[in-house]
Amino acid sequence: MDRATALNHVLFTFDDDLLVVAANRQKANISFSGIIYASPLRVSIGTCIQNLDVIAKAGEPEDLANKIEFLPL
Repeated sequence: MDRATALNHVLFTFDDDLLVVAANRQKANISFSGIIYASPLRVSIGTCIQNLDVIAKAGEPEDLANKIEFLPL
């Protein structure tokens, strides 16, 4: 997560543990570049790709700074 933040890259993950790390950073006011999370049991890969495409076209990485976005949109 630190590397993604240094590169100003938003992370996409299915990993519940990374979701917990991001939530802890929010509580501690530690900056991070943003997380987009999807539960693999609830969202298909195709839906994830469509939603990520919308996010990429509609905004900038800074729009997700210090936020956790859940898919599907």
